[in-house]
Amino acid sequence: MVKRGWLKKIQQEWTILQNDLPDDIHVRVYEERMDLLRACIVGAAGTPYHDNLFFFDIFFPPDYPHEPPSVHYHSGGLRLNPNLYETGKVCLSLLKTWAGTGNEVWNPEGSTVLQLLLSLQALVLNEKPYFNEAGYDKFVGKADGEKNSITYNENAFLLSCKSMMYILHKPPKHFENFVKEHFTCRAPHILEACNAYLGGDLVGHARDSTYISDDGCKSCSTGFKIMLGKQLPKLVAAFSEAGIACGQ
Repeated sequence: MVKRGWLKKIQQEWTILQNDLPDDIHVRVYEERMDLLRACIVGAAGTPYHDNLFFFDIFFPPDYPHEPPSVHYHSGGLRLNPNLYETGKVCLSLLKTWAGTGNEVWNPEGSTVLQLLLSLQALVLNEKPYFNEAGYDKFVGKADGEKNSITYNENAFLLSCKSMMYILHKPPKHFENFVKEHFTCRAPHILEACNAYLGGDLVGHARDSTYISDDGCKSCSTGFKIMLGKQLPKLVAAFSEAGIACGQ
């Protein structure tokens, strides 16, 4: 039997999401399964995840909010971030799946699903995910660390492109139309960015010739350009198969 306090808390979560959800996070709730919701985060500009879609299933346990929700990431079998595993596991302090202190950890009195989604967007799908790896934050600003970060971003973008193809082929239930509309809108920008990267621009900074990385690098690697050159026709084909005109 559903506890009245649990039901009230879930309804409060719905209200917060309805009122305060940013434009680049989308949520689907289910009146017949109030213990579940599905969220989609749009990859932000300036990150190796730009323009991609990231889907998460969120489960509210019976003792919520005394325990945090459980979260499953739709990985498509890809590991494109230190915090997001191929198995769907999400490592985040708010979920008690990662170490943390203070506001980083779940607080039954104040933590919300909105806070969780914003954390996934800002702390996980960020500009330099390489430094999310345990212990790597000490290399921020150091030449080797920044160089490794650029390499990680290149690989993350290649995997993000594969993820786009997977999502186009198998969009999550109840988000089929949204996936089609999103990529119809963003496909030209995605392909423009790919061509900019093939021209040497750093990942996340397409058409920004003035950008220089923290280690002084101005151009992406030759290996990345070769791999992207092989992958780009497949991405174009995936858009075309989904009925998305991309002018390539």
